[in-house]
Amino acid sequence: MKSSYAGLVLVAAGGALLFLGLLATTHTLAQYSVVIVIMGLALTFLGWRAFKLVFAPLFLLFFMVPLPPFVFNNLSGKLQLISSEIGVAVIRLFDISVYLEGNVIDLGSYKLQVVEACSGLRYLFPLASLSFVAAYIYKGALWKKAIIFLSSAPITVLMNSFRIGVIGVLVEYGGPGQAEGFLHDFEGWVIFMACIAILVLEMAVLAKIGKNKMTLAEAFGIDIPVPPENPDRRYVKSGAPHYLFLVLAGVVTAGAVYAQNAENRVPERRLFVGFPMELAEWKGNEDKLETIYLDALKLDDYLIADYRNDAGQQINFYVAYYGDQTAGAAAHSPRSCIPGGGWQIKNHDVVSVEGVQAHGQPLEVNRMIIAKGDYRQLVYYWFQQRGRVINNEYWVKWYLFQDALTRHRTDGALVRLTIPIQPGQDLADAEEALQEFAGVVVPKLGPYVPE
Repeated sequence: MKSSYAGLVLVAAGGALLFLGLLATTHTLAQYSVVIVIMGLALTFLGWRAFKLVFAPLFLLFFMVPLPPFVFNNLSGKLQLISSEIGVAVIRLFDISVYLEGNVIDLGSYKLQVVEACSGLRYLFPLASLSFVAAYIYKGALWKKAIIFLSSAPITVLMNSFRIGVIGVLVEYGGPGQAEGFLHDFEGWVIFMACIAILVLEMAVLAKIGKNKMTLAEAFGIDIPVPPENPDRRYVKSGAPHYLFLVLAGVVTAGAVYAQNAENRVPERRLFVGFPMELAEWKGNEDKLETIYLDALKLDDYLIADYRNDAGQQINFYVAYYGDQTAGAAAHSPRSCIPGGGWQIKNHDVVSVEGVQAHGQPLEVNRMIIAKGDYRQLVYYWFQQRGRVINNEYWVKWYLFQDALTRHRTDGALVRLTIPIQPGQDLADAEEALQEFAGVVVPKLGPYVPE
């Protein structure tokens, strides 16, 4: 077998991705990099011809890696809402009165909350893995293989929604215990097995259509080649690519060790416990986050408070500070968290807050209008990190990598302002109040979020 220099390119790319992922606190990138390095190893030693035979099995390793958090949270939030809507439709088929608010199904006597675990992603990943293997083995046209693999997503969503509907019906007639404990988990197992059954039925139907019709058994017949009586044993000969691989592997390992053990400088700052509760005409009332949220956010310091002015307008002010974002904890984007609370993002753009500066830069923020039923809120948020004001989540990750490498600092904060839009209230009034509050609160952040 002839080795390939192209594999070294994959190894180098995987090493760079590992280094970037560790410094930018995107551990999914680091995990993907391991798979890429393994593929590079195979390509280096086997060459293109033999690598084609093992590409699909190696590609299957990508299914072991969870999606990046910002992708997972967005997808989970949308799937929760879709599953809730379809689940409610199933419940109503049984002539049961039900009210849906976001991802909370209100049955009157019991509220069934479609949380992240019920979004369907627990079924989607394993079913997608199985469908990928099935499509790879399946003897049929390429379009049939594509249908087998891609159909795993709608099958999962529909069956998970059906499960939620069935749980709602069981709760209505059997009590809240039907949605908890062993029965709840057993229902999940039954639905997953039903997903596999539907996938098998689909493949059987596909085998019967098209030019080359066959049975399902024939479509999955695996031809095992018979080894020759006098095989010509051709071993991989050592060469330059192999020695270069060893050198490159050492460089990648050294870079990973450096990124993993790099000690970042955490600047001195004031704690939010001393943040003023009176800002011009705005008077604040400090609140606390529940332990379940603190455990998930893994922040070092935070402030959440409701500020009210003389006109009765109320703004929720939230800022989360992280001293070292390479330690496995980093600022969470509201775009990922908001859908999980049942809110829908109706509008999102970037606006400049007139006359307001942070760290000497004009304040440009993410502006969102979110809705849950008849309730609407206007949200401003931005990332204030190491002397920068950033409104793009991807640039946040890049600057984390850059500053960890050049400045040995990864500290920073997420700042969010939220004002409810009352029924009949002009949006311009809420916008004016939010910009006015930003003008008085941002200058106060300096000692708490250092440059």
